[in-house]
Amino acid sequence: MKKLLCIILSLMAVIMYIPDCYSFAEENSFPYVLIETSTKTVICENNPDMQVNAGYMSKLMSLLVIADSIETGKFRIDDELTASASVTGTKGSVIWLQQGDKLTADELLKGVIIGNANDALTVLAEKSCRTLDEFVSQMNSMAFDIGLRNSAFTNPYGYYSENDYTTAHDVAVISAELSKYDFLLPYFQIWRDFIKEGKTELVNENTLSRTFENHTGFKACHSEQSGYCIAEGAVKDDCSYIAVILNAPDEDTMFSKAKNLINKGFREYKVTVPAFLDELLIPMKVKSGQENAVEIMLESQNSVVVPKASSEITNIIVIPEYITAPVKKGQKIGTMAFYNDDTLLFETNIITKNEVKKSSLLFIVKKSLSNLLKL
Repeated sequence: MKKLLCIILSLMAVIMYIPDCYSFAEENSFPYVLIETSTKTVICENNPDMQVNAGYMSKLMSLLVIADSIETGKFRIDDELTASASVTGTKGSVIWLQQGDKLTADELLKGVIIGNANDALTVLAEKSCRTLDEFVSQMNSMAFDIGLRNSAFTNPYGYYSENDYTTAHDVAVISAELSKYDFLLPYFQIWRDFIKEGKTELVNENTLSRTFENHTGFKACHSEQSGYCIAEGAVKDDCSYIAVILNAPDEDTMFSKAKNLINKGFREYKVTVPAFLDELLIPMKVKSGQENAVEIMLESQNSVVVPKASSEITNIIVIPEYITAPVKKGQKIGTMAFYNDDTLLFETNIITKNEVKKSSLLFIVKKSLSNLLKL
């Protein structure tokens, strides 16, 4: 009997020790990432590509589809939209819309961004894509277009589903894309507001919108299945960073981790455009062409994120001694790589500025005659 009692007590101790959700157990076990906004460069990370349920963070993808609809002229911020029967019985956070209610897109966006309102999102989603099924399809299509490969969305709201998942990195990319819509950013910075003629109060769950002076967006939420999640954007001295925390065990951990990551970005990193000497890109010799040489250039010159205490950025050029005509405008002839010590920052193609046609017997004769006439 005593042995049985000891076994039961041991089992109870083990059960009491097991956390409510394995992914909320320790600070370093939950996924997080810090990126620089303009380049999407990853600065800090912990399991950034772990597929997890992030609950209402799915609304950020919904907002990206809606922002695109507004940007492309499907409707305007000041347009008055009418709620359909689809808002009836909406679960979760709502602004108590009924079929036939009319609100401007501006008020509905406030309802979604500040108040997390699912019925407001329904109206905007149907205006963007006619039906909710089409809207969800557009969410997944746009997610693929912006490079997300570890996310799937089954509904616009973030209702729990085993088939609905994302990653810290993917949420950071979504947030970076949202930051490109200037008309949307002011909504993310509101902590408290009223809509429906002042009858409905909205309070942002992301208290950093009120307490963090560098705050620019984007969303905080929590649920039993997803724990505490946040995508926090901030700007300081023209530097912009986004921290994403998913499945954190509590609100304090979520907010403090997000602020610490962003402050680390401000404190330790900088964005710069690598310099190089123009003399490195001298005209390239062309054989068998109507011209003896062709000017060359970098296909792109990107900004890069480097530690503030880093050494000088170096570059390595790989090009041939010559090329043979015909040469097309924009033709790739080599590469230039930029390094911070041994770390490759980015690599770009070296291309031709113009075309060079292949020489021919007729061209040679015409050129010879032209030279003779000049004598």
